[in-house]
Parts: sequence; C-alpha cells; structure tokens
Amino acid sequence: MQTVLIIEDEQDLAELLAFHLEKEGYRTEVAGDGIKGLEAARGILPDLILLDLMLPGLLGTEVCKLLKKNESTQRIPVIMLTAKGEEIDKVVGFEVGAEDYVVKPFSTRELLLRVKAVLRRSAGVASEGPVLMVGPLSIDTERHQVTISGTEISFTTTEFKLLLTLVKRLGRVQSRDVLLRDVWGYNFVEDTRTVDTHVTRLRTKMGEAGEMIKTVRGFGYKIEAECR
Repeated sequence: MQTVLIIEDEQDLAELLAFHLEKEGYRTEVAGDGIKGLEAARGILPDLILLDLMLPGLLGTEVCKLLKKNESTQRIPVIMLTAKGEEIDKVVGFEVGAEDYVVKPFSTRELLLRVKAVLRRSAGVASEGPVLMVGPLSIDTERHQVTISGTEISFTTTEFKLLLTLVKRLGRVQSRDVLLRDVWGYNFVEDTRTVDTHVTRLRTKMGEAGEMIKTVRGFGYKIEAECR
C-alpha cells in the first residue's frame, strides 16, 4: 500500500484529502505545519507528498528544497497545493523540485488523477492505459501528444515514433539497426547516421529531459527514467 503524506495547515482540507485518498486505497499521514511535515517525511519516507505552499513554521518551498537536498528524501515526488495561481509561483514550485502544482480550490477528482499520474511517473512507465510516463515525460499514444513537465512539445511523426519506441523499451539498449527496422521500417542496413540525427533532434527538443536518452557507445541508445 502506497503512503501519501499531507502537509497542510487547514485541518478540514487535510482530513478531506485523507478521506478520499484512503477510499482510493492509499495510506495517509497528516502534518499541520512545515517543520512537522519535514520531520514526518524524513521519518516515514512516503511514496508521495501533498505540500501546501503557505505553511506555519516553514514555508512549503523551503520544505521542498530541504527534501530535495537530502539523499533519503530527494526522490519522493511532491505535489504543491496552494491558493496562489500566478505563473511565477508555479515556476518557483517547479524550481524547488515539485513534480506538480495544484491551485486551490481544486476538485478532489482532479487531485486524485494527478496523484495517480505522479506516482506512475515516479515508478517509470505506466503499465496500462494509453498514456506512458517516464520522469517528466508524458506520451499520449492515442493523441500523439508529448508533454514534458506539463508543457506540450511538438515532434514530427518519425521523432514521435522513435521516442515512443525507446520509452516502451525503457532501460533496454536498442541498436541503430533495430531502431532503423522498427521505426523507419528498413529491412536492410541503411546509413545509421539517420538514427543519430533524429536522436540529436529529440534531445534538443526535450531540453534537460533529453538527458534521459543515453548513448551506448558503438551500439545504440536507451532511455532511462532518471534524467539527472
């Protein structure tokens, strides 16, 4: 059973969130201020943290910074909960390491969907459904849409297919010949620089997330969930 830590000073909201999360099968813990929340996170090492931005004792941004600096807690995904909705606040939230950002008031259904999505993302690729997630990368296979940290990125059909092929084979090295066969449909050895050129384009368009695509020298490429 996955554990969600709720760091929220509004008691009614914290209890409501805990109620709905437990109905979905999660175990919950609640902390009412930033200092207690930080202690709880370090003590129980939850699978995910719902973190209010404006907290007594220690602001949510500071809590998040400290969590991401600590080796034992840096990989715990954080969803920011806040009444602030300005773009600069969202940027700050992401800069300190939050995986997602939900502005109050929000629907419980929306939050639950985001919780599930972030947990799937942190585990690697979603095992079921039309949306595949790796790190900050989300691929809607039905709509042929790719988003990175919530921002949609435009890819050509070939780039999309190449990225999708690597994601579906997460962690497994793919030779250039195999990629030429499975992405381009070549049944014979072509100029493998075609693959190299497209990988370069992918990395450029993906920005920092492009670091997830690893080069295996003399052989080919693979994609890993960890991009740092």
